[in-house]
Amino acid sequence: MSIDSRQVAAGLLEAVPFARTLGIEFVEVAPEAEGGVRAVVRLPDLPAHHNHVGGPHAGAMFTLGETASGAVVLAAFGQVLDRAVPLAVTATIAYRKVATGPVLATARLGRAPAEVLAELDAGQRPEFPVEVEIGTEDGTTTSVLTVTWTLRPNR
Repeated sequence: MSIDSRQVAAGLLEAVPFARTLGIEFVEVAPEAEGGVRAVVRLPDLPAHHNHVGGPHAGAMFTLGETASGAVVLAAFGQVLDRAVPLAVTATIAYRKVATGPVLATARLGRAPAEVLAELDAGQRPEFPVEVEIGTEDGTTTSVLTVTWTLRPNR
């Protein structure tokens, strides 16, 4: 699988203006084993992002992680956007410690794309998780997020 990370970033930032508002940067969108996809996005350390304890606001952290998950979905399933709409169904986040400095979110597809596409081809509305680890640039995990996505067939 070949992934044009610049195209994924541009498409996502066009579709989700709030990610642009926060200044989210795309570090990497790349294939992984067995058709998987990994995306890494970065939230710069800006005073406007800070909360009352000096770290990034919980909403900014959630948006960072959800943006990374969306990049994975766009990279893995962009070829079917003419017949299905990707939608986030549920999301859970656990904030483990205060982050300081710029923050990275690394997202990975939780199911094989071929399985998801087979369900879509069979007329189903597949659901699949994207797991996201959020942390500081030195590798300290500060939050984890799981977003369950679906591909809603166009009718």
